[in-house]
Amino acid sequence: MYYSSKRRGEDGIAAIIDFLLSNARLVLGVGGAAVLGIATLAVKKLIERAGRAPDDEKPDKKLTDSWEELGLVSASPKLLQKGIEGVVMKEITAATKKADLSQALSSSPTPPVTLATPPAERGEPEAAARCRRLDLCVLTLMERLQQYYSSRVCLSDEEVARAQQRALDIATEIQAFLRAKHPDMPLGEMTLAGSLLDDLQVVKADHTCLLVPLQLEPSLWTPIAGEDTFLGHPQYCMVRRENLEYFPRGRSYWDRHLVGGYLSSRSVTEQLGKPIMESMNWPSLSSTLECEVRPVLGSPGLKLEMLIPSDYSCSNGEQLFVSVLPTVRLGEMTLTAQPEITGSFDYVWYQSLYASETARLASLDCSDGRSEVRRKCLKTLKAVCRNCPALHKLTGTHLSNVILHMSEKECDWSESAFADRFQQAITELIGYLEMGVLPSYFKSGVNLLQGLTADDIDEMGFMLYCAVTEPEILLI
Repeated sequence: MYYSSKRRGEDGIAAIIDFLLSNARLVLGVGGAAVLGIATLAVKKLIERAGRAPDDEKPDKKLTDSWEELGLVSASPKLLQKGIEGVVMKEITAATKKADLSQALSSSPTPPVTLATPPAERGEPEAAARCRRLDLCVLTLMERLQQYYSSRVCLSDEEVARAQQRALDIATEIQAFLRAKHPDMPLGEMTLAGSLLDDLQVVKADHTCLLVPLQLEPSLWTPIAGEDTFLGHPQYCMVRRENLEYFPRGRSYWDRHLVGGYLSSRSVTEQLGKPIMESMNWPSLSSTLECEVRPVLGSPGLKLEMLIPSDYSCSNGEQLFVSVLPTVRLGEMTLTAQPEITGSFDYVWYQSLYASETARLASLDCSDGRSEVRRKCLKTLKAVCRNCPALHKLTGTHLSNVILHMSEKECDWSESAFADRFQQAITELIGYLEMGVLPSYFKSGVNLLQGLTADDIDEMGFMLYCAVTEPEILLI
């Protein structure tokens, strides 16, 4: 059998198949032999197709095989991003036209042939996507953007209010638990923050953050700017304990979290997170809030997940992630403990520029007569990046800084210029990706593209290059 299988020809393949089928029943039983028989027949069919001449195939068979090849291509995101799907689609379109033409010529004279309707097995989602593509073909770019903004970007007031109320409810429960567990811990009132509060969240209201302010004594603690630390990162700041010779350790509650004379963000996060994760009665809390609440295991920080069943919402169920961030406010600096950003540095606090960027965008829109085109463009770009897998790595921070940089060069931010500013933002993004540098608007020494790999930049650049000539590919 070994030497027979080494021969090139149908006899060797048939001998192997016969041997496998004849002995499979003894080893695998009847059911296993049946499965193996189906598999071997499929392999034989593939081998026969590979050995058949191209002219032997029928046009209908070619068309079927092309659609099968398209399915294989669609299963690989990398191939989609490299544009291979477009090549296959062109070949399929050409084959379809040839088949329709040959059928029309071979038949008797009949009225003009109408386009075939899509097969029923494609389903309603595919039909809806096709309708959207047809709509995009007849609308101008401005009309497409307006339609996309109203239907895909904006959230309803009810959805936003429901998510905000859920987050505030869990904040009330957590604060009451911490005060009962650690009555001597000086904490301020937990507040809601982030895009959900500032009307900048798009597509779904599914994430927000709660700030837990630590009450520090201004005379005993001093914030150190990131530029003045040995790390040199403008947003990686430190909080130093002062006047130890006059006020020794123990005068401040937070002295227990000192590491080398600096307040440890990791130690504070662990003290807050450990009792919440391990001691809170989550089943009872879920029953009180009428939704399932549970901690996200494996997260470096304190993160909660809220699952709202369909009985209590307008959709088929909602999901809300809530990040609980310990916060330090000293002077004009607001620092948060975010281990997922700062990494393994125990004493580093992150200075977020989100509040400054949001306030700057709002002030610029107000100066233009409350047109809010900057906000509108930012939300549209965020929705595009969220819906497009190739652009997932572009966050709201990247996009808001691009628009802030554009505002320094561009004066026309009227409603009629919405489409122009959208296309300009795409061009600006391509330029930043080509250089590999996107400086922060408020801290020019921060490169916002630093955490992206070369492959990430290539994939995003390719997608944005395609969108320069065909912006509708981002709006489907």
